[in-house]
Amino acid sequence: MTFNSYIFILVFLPLALLGWYGLNYIKLKKIPLLFITGMSLWFYGYFNPSYLWIIISTILCNYLLSLFLERRKEQVSQSPFVKTVVMIAAILLNLGILFYYKYFDFFLENINAVFGADHSLRHIILPLGISFFTFQQLSYIIDRCLGKAEHTDLLTYSAFVTFFPQLVAGPIVLHSELIPQLKKEEKRFNPDMFYDGLICFVLGLTKKVILADNFAIIVNHGYDNPILLDTFSTLAVIVAYAFELYFDFSGYSDMAIGLGKMFGIELPVNFRSPYKAATLKELWTRWHMTLTRFLSTYVYYPLGGSRKGKVRRYINILIVFTLSGIWHGASWNFVLWGFITGLIVVWNSMEIIGYPNDGSKSPKLKLPRPIGVILTFIGFSLSIVIFRSPDLKTAGQMFANLGKGWTGNIYRIADVIELPEIYVLKQAVTMLAPQMLQLFNLLVLIVMLIAGFYICSRKNSLEICEKYRKKAWFPPVIVLLLVYCIISFSQVSTFIYFNF
Repeated sequence: MTFNSYIFILVFLPLALLGWYGLNYIKLKKIPLLFITGMSLWFYGYFNPSYLWIIISTILCNYLLSLFLERRKEQVSQSPFVKTVVMIAAILLNLGILFYYKYFDFFLENINAVFGADHSLRHIILPLGISFFTFQQLSYIIDRCLGKAEHTDLLTYSAFVTFFPQLVAGPIVLHSELIPQLKKEEKRFNPDMFYDGLICFVLGLTKKVILADNFAIIVNHGYDNPILLDTFSTLAVIVAYAFELYFDFSGYSDMAIGLGKMFGIELPVNFRSPYKAATLKELWTRWHMTLTRFLSTYVYYPLGGSRKGKVRRYINILIVFTLSGIWHGASWNFVLWGFITGLIVVWNSMEIIGYPNDGSKSPKLKLPRPIGVILTFIGFSLSIVIFRSPDLKTAGQMFANLGKGWTGNIYRIADVIELPEIYVLKQAVTMLAPQMLQLFNLLVLIVMLIAGFYICSRKNSLEICEKYRKKAWFPPVIVLLLVYCIISFSQVSTFIYFNF
């Protein structure tokens, strides 16, 4: 089930809210947690019920490992070896399941290519959200082994893993953030929190339906026909994808945070205006922040972080970002994208060039921040060409297109845009001045790209909520946006990060 669907908005969400607050109101102890876990499993298994046994089995396995640590508490405290064995077993179990479903075919493809073997591919369907709930459970069980997390009952743990707002595309929530909230005995309806949640949800839905899905039309057309693009159409597609990716994923995160608030649950912020960053290093403190936090906590710092000299620090950064690339998908594109991102972050970490408020301490050369923001957006947009391309050949073609010059193909890119908001105006141009239609479509494309830049340079969803929530004109605007988005559901797509 997706947030941007009729069944979610009109059926699932009202039932979930009524059941959650109704059961909490009559104080039925664990029943509300059982209810929200059941509703979350319905949400997760809506498109493919066969996914359910995977997530349920991983929950049971990790819970049993936690229970073992609890039952053998004294033995574990006296024997670091036992703790280490359990931790290794937990890591192998969780990453093993993730490897099988996400990377096994990729592994076989490369074995076949390198050794000339002929292993049959399994064509395994990737379970929805497996990368997210695997990392979430890993963080819990690792912290259990390190003595940083308390054992909890099976129902609370199940609710922690399956809580539907963050289940399939994050944010990646830590046990310390969610479990204490789930254990609170009094979960009364908070109208202010619900209102803030509704605002965040609607703003996120608007990002997805009105912005991301319209940029996706341009992007999909470009990547379906990369050899036909010229310099200007390629640039338009590259920039459009930077906006599509941001509005799509940050829109989902806004909706997740908003839904959490509607249920009285605070989820961590996942995006903080990343296109305002002056370096790629700073951007990754603003983009998919909970993934960055996970990799920093469970990979970068255990490897030594910055404590073992500059060279070791730079190697650790490369390892972390290469793993980030692999986490995103089973393809050499993602490996290369992660490694290149790591190289740029290493360059930023050398502090040869710095910008105001970018986190650098003593750069050799300091430039105005706007220059850094522009260069970072350009660098990030070019890097995600590799991320978006179905293969390295397509990525190479996209980069080669940048040297083609003008062939007029940008008109073809502009022609595929079909915005319901300007349908009447477009029909009028078609009837009254058909010779101007191409220029009209090109103008629409330019306006869309300018609008993308403008929106990314302004306040983000949480800042908008904080600033305007008490304005008398704001609630009607939120209602109108919600109604418009619901009307537009027939043309929306799934979220990009469902693929990861």
